[in-house]
Amino acid sequence: MRFLNALSAVFVGDAQADRVVPPTGYTARLTLFAAAAMAFLTVFALALSLATGRLAQRWGNELAQSSTLRISAPSEQLNAQTEAALTVLASTPGVASARALSSDEQRALLSPWFGPDLPVDSLPIPQLIEIKETEQGYDTVGLRHRLQAEVPGAVLDDHTRWRRPLEKAAGRLRFLGWVSIGLIGAATAAMITLAANAALSANAQVIAVLRLIGAQDRYIAQAFVRRFTLRSLTGAALGTAIGMLAIFLLPAAQDEAGFLTGLGFAGASWALPLVIPPLAAVVAYLATGAAARRTLGELA
Repeated sequence: MRFLNALSAVFVGDAQADRVVPPTGYTARLTLFAAAAMAFLTVFALALSLATGRLAQRWGNELAQSSTLRISAPSEQLNAQTEAALTVLASTPGVASARALSSDEQRALLSPWFGPDLPVDSLPIPQLIEIKETEQGYDTVGLRHRLQAEVPGAVLDDHTRWRRPLEKAAGRLRFLGWVSIGLIGAATAAMITLAANAALSANAQVIAVLRLIGAQDRYIAQAFVRRFTLRSLTGAALGTAIGMLAIFLLPAAQDEAGFLTGLGFAGASWALPLVIPPLAAVVAYLATGAAARRTLGELA
């Protein structure tokens, strides 16, 4: 409660105390630029974290309850083994549906590597069967044994080897995004602390005069805290606005381009960057307060 009251006092202001801190100079420009640049980077780090979260969820949903059965057999046996495999799948608990992909569908799957004119019908391409699972799923080991006995040319792929590395990579990217946000916050606090120390040292004579006329260190520190907090809030608001505009102008998400065009915010997540300026103000308030108390103690 005391922290909130102290923070609210920053926005009330004191015309006499504000004169302690120079309104212009390199410290003002440094604080504004640092807050704006860090807020801009935070917007992109936040967008990266949210995008990788959506990506991991999409990959999990698409691959978790689907499997592929590949049948490699001589052309004269391919149809018979395909029918036998569909019969086995139809009687397997946990299999919601199973269907053999048509030549056009298999051609579409191979077209990114071999082009759209691939003669699927004249090439010894395995037959693919798409399997949809129920929520409970099926016994993978048991199904493999049945297929091995009844359909020798069948190979079951439950997508585990594809899904787990992709989800793991997305999870690591999301974690790195949050780590980046933490490092940006720490760097912002460090730069604001340096700027505050420089301003306090440059005004050492003014501070000495204020002490002679009875000004308390708390009063002097509050003047610096207020000025640097407002500068950080202004810079962070500007950087956040530019970052959100840049994210908005990125290409929309497309299935063909995948993650590269899906970096952005969706729905209510557009409100999350609005938290950045207030957080930057809190960081500036804490960093400047600590710097002011330390420097005033050294100047005593």
